[in-house]
Amino acid sequence: MNKSVLPMPDGDRIIDEPLSEALSRRYLAYALSTITGRALPDVRDGLKPVHRRLLFAMRQLRMDPTTTAKKCARVVGDVIGKYHPHGDVAVYEALVRLAQDFAQRYQLVDGQGNFGNIDGDNAAAMRYTECKLTVAAQLLLDGIDEDAVDFRPTYDGEEEEPVVLPAGFPNLLANGSSGIAVGMATSIPPHNAAELIDACLLLLDKPEASTADLLALVHGPDFPTGGIIVEPSHTLLETYETGRGGVRLRARWFKEDGGRGTYQIVITEIPYQVKKADLVEQLADLIENKKAPLLGDVRDESAEDVRLVLEPKSRNVEPEVLMESLFKLSALETRFPVNMNVLDARGSPGVMGLKALLLAFLDHRREVLVRRARHRLGKIEARLHILDGLVIAFLNLDEVIRIVRYEEEPKARLIEAFSLSDIQADAILNTRLRQLARLEEMELRREHAELAEERDGLLALLASDRAQWKLVGVGLRDVKAVLGPETAIGRRRSSFDVAPLVDSDAAIEAMIVREPITVILSARGWIRATKGRVEDPSELKYKEGDSQGSIVPAETTDKLLIFASDGRFFALACDKLPGGRGHGEPLRLMLDLDDKTDIIDIFPHKPGAKRIIASKEGYGFVLPEEEALSFRKAGKQVLSVGAKGAAFALPAVGDHLAVVGDNGKILIFALSELPEMPRGKGVKLQAYREGGLRDATVFAEDVGATWVDSAGRTRVWTEWRDWKGRRASPGKLAPKGFPASKRFRPA
Repeated sequence: MNKSVLPMPDGDRIIDEPLSEALSRRYLAYALSTITGRALPDVRDGLKPVHRRLLFAMRQLRMDPTTTAKKCARVVGDVIGKYHPHGDVAVYEALVRLAQDFAQRYQLVDGQGNFGNIDGDNAAAMRYTECKLTVAAQLLLDGIDEDAVDFRPTYDGEEEEPVVLPAGFPNLLANGSSGIAVGMATSIPPHNAAELIDACLLLLDKPEASTADLLALVHGPDFPTGGIIVEPSHTLLETYETGRGGVRLRARWFKEDGGRGTYQIVITEIPYQVKKADLVEQLADLIENKKAPLLGDVRDESAEDVRLVLEPKSRNVEPEVLMESLFKLSALETRFPVNMNVLDARGSPGVMGLKALLLAFLDHRREVLVRRARHRLGKIEARLHILDGLVIAFLNLDEVIRIVRYEEEPKARLIEAFSLSDIQADAILNTRLRQLARLEEMELRREHAELAEERDGLLALLASDRAQWKLVGVGLRDVKAVLGPETAIGRRRSSFDVAPLVDSDAAIEAMIVREPITVILSARGWIRATKGRVEDPSELKYKEGDSQGSIVPAETTDKLLIFASDGRFFALACDKLPGGRGHGEPLRLMLDLDDKTDIIDIFPHKPGAKRIIASKEGYGFVLPEEEALSFRKAGKQVLSVGAKGAAFALPAVGDHLAVVGDNGKILIFALSELPEMPRGKGVKLQAYREGGLRDATVFAEDVGATWVDSAGRTRVWTEWRDWKGRRASPGKLAPKGFPASKRFRPA
């Protein structure tokens, strides 16, 4: 390429550096910006920058609780024009959330108009809605004009915005917060402000108080939508100690009698952040797909309050059993994750426990108190200085009047005559003659004495740490009077209870009609269940290119166990298997199975039954089938396998085990030599120089061993005792007539 056509360098716009270094440095800057400027709240006021800018902009617009509400579009315009250079949609969504009583425990914005609802409907456009600050927001902003916090230039340098708000109450824990940054996230549940203030007062009186002491006052989260918290107290203590954990939250319900032995369940409160419309749809899907056999119908009869009506399938179903089954299947019970990751006073992210968060808030309140005291002290000293000049002017009123009337430069003459400062002289000259004439010395001295007394009090306050902490406590008690439990907004909404021990699975099974079925698993892994028994497997149809795999007789009440080559067991309820009219569904979509994992065996679970499981490397043990039950999609790891995978899972019905290796050698030993284990690698079954375990069979000594030849005929092995030995021995070559596949039965 001709270098003469290349553009000439424009200043320092071309940087010669490795691409990896340039990308890493820029990505790090982006990550830090996301962490500190968007996702994580400040530990002092509990706000992210967008929320802080919204409240400050509304304060600048004088949108106080006692004033008339203004259009939300005006607030959003000020925020994106002066403080927050982002999209108006994102800013308005943040504003809407601050106004939603089902999203915020203590609303910071008083919204007028359509601000969405608990069903998940969106708010009206910002040109239609109006808003103003709430009393809680005023508490966060109180003192911001008194040098209580630092200010910094806005993004364009034309305005100033607060770095943090004074925060009259612990808003971080009161309203909670959630966000996802780069490489970290935060999730803080809302709490009751009165309980948090009580905990703060305890820390002021007893700084060495433990988290357990604090939890005697802060019982746990207090969600705006109410609900019942069923998290055990010991796990809550661990969560608040470490700052990480979770909280189980359930819907609140009661039984409503319908007469003649019938009843219905009425749900009045749903878990936090669950959309009611989605919950109703989820319950309806459970009924339609027959995954909730105890539930007959669901209706939404909500008006302003939540009222979901659930009808049982039968009047014989206990209400507690019905609800426990639905708690497992639906969002009527959720787990709110707790990850109290915040920015500290220096802007560094970190996970804090309950005590650390409250101490950080108290330190901030003390700093705000000290800064406001210094600001007030400066105002008082300035006023006292002016009062000193006015007293001098009153005592020499005639001379002051003469100087003002006849002197060409009265300010300089006043300063010279009475040793005044510029400020004092300006105050005298700016006072009207009529006012000056009415000034009384007693009034001036009274104001002077009051201000002097206040100044001495502020000086004593600034000199005493104990007095500062005491005044912080007084301020918190005043806030508690506004947000206390006796107020409508302050009463606790979420309650605590212990989840009842109800065997909902047994009740569900009792509702299932017991009838025979046949489970069909094709060679390519498509599973289905047909009613009754399949007499002629050749009549079964499969998808093009597919063929017969496993055919297992079972019943609708059975649990189907599936053993995979990676040593995992999976369980499926037979009554929930796809019907037999079509080709079924891929088993790999129902379970967490990849294409490299094969299905070794599939069989219905029998209570009390045992299986012999082994790997192809020749290790195995006896497994109680109960240990294999797991309805998780990822299954349950039971057998530790090597690179060769699992070999078989045989019913442990008999007293002897015969194993055959890839080398064609057979070893028979007593089944009692195998240990019974819930999981693990097991013990060595047979020794091999090359290859591994091929197959095995279990038999009773009095019956004898058999094998099935290639023609499907069962052959009796009368001389099996000649191959009997100790476990982990090499064994002997198979007898004449043993199948060439080296298996006791066809694969």
